[in-house]
Amino acid sequence: MQKKIILASQSPRRKQLLEWAEVDFDVFVSDADESFPLGLSFSEIAIHIAKNKASVIKNSKGDEMPILAADTIVVCNDKVIGKPKDREDAIKIISELSGNIHQVITGVALLYQGNETLFSDTTTVSFHELTQEQIEFYVDKYKPYDKAGAYAIQEWIGVVGISSIQGDFYNVMGLPVSRVVKALSAI
Repeated sequence: MQKKIILASQSPRRKQLLEWAEVDFDVFVSDADESFPLGLSFSEIAIHIAKNKASVIKNSKGDEMPILAADTIVVCNDKVIGKPKDREDAIKIISELSGNIHQVITGVALLYQGNETLFSDTTTVSFHELTQEQIEFYVDKYKPYDKAGAYAIQEWIGVVGISSIQGDFYNVMGLPVSRVVKALSAI
């Protein structure tokens, strides 16, 4: 049986995914700085932020329990797309994703008793061309302001807007669960 872990995240989606995987955890929200140094690759950015989140919890709680943190970024047209600031920004972001291909990259940090397991997972997502009406409907109904890329694949827009994905579906939700479970089993 696997040890109980600390999830350093306030994401309801990460919590749900770990529950589905039957991982026993406590949540401690990390208020880590999400900035990153220039010159990092997209994967390194996600890992850097995840490690910062885990380190904040380690500094306050110690690492007698494994600490899991993750950060998901969306990359489209060679730039990082973060969480939307407001309705207008969410509409702009989804309009950029519409009819386009983007990558969802989740960086994962697992800290335990002085050891670090760091990795990232990338999923490529293709969107159908969406109408302005569809985009505004989604933003107004689902209010995706806490989501990188301004959407959640498991919501309406994922069902009607996504033409294909290559890679781990759950990574797009915010956590490559099968890789995380394997990493937890290895400690």
